[in-house]
Amino acid sequence: MIELKVKGVSVDTTGNFFVLLVDDKDTNVLPIGIGKLEAQSIAIPIEGITVPRPMTHDLLKSAIEELGGETEKIIITGIEKDTYFAEIHIDQNGKNIVIDSRPSDAIALALRCDGPIYMKFQLIEFTYDLSDI
Repeated sequence: MIELKVKGVSVDTTGNFFVLLVDDKDTNVLPIGIGKLEAQSIAIPIEGITVPRPMTHDLLKSAIEELGGETEKIIITGIEKDTYFAEIHIDQNGKNIVIDSRPSDAIALALRCDGPIYMKFQLIEFTYDLSDI
């Protein structure tokens, strides 16, 4: 697996939003198309914005922690017909729990939990070399 970090959220000229994930050398980027609300949910922790009431991903983080769990990592696992798939890995008192997730939700949670984000090696073909852009 390849560890990634969130480079940012971007919007193209047609109004489509993307979360940009980069490798540790900032050489390869994996753009994943997301909706406007998902972009906002990812941007809030990146920008350090404090919201007056918990958002869905804040609530999910609190629920996991209240149930004795800890978000260990998220993994972008695959792509099918332009749709990416992800998993949230939670440790609950030594029990490994894996939850199927949309990448945008998993990334929003990882940012709130300071959890690492990984991508399976087979997805490297969907990345772009930043030196070519």
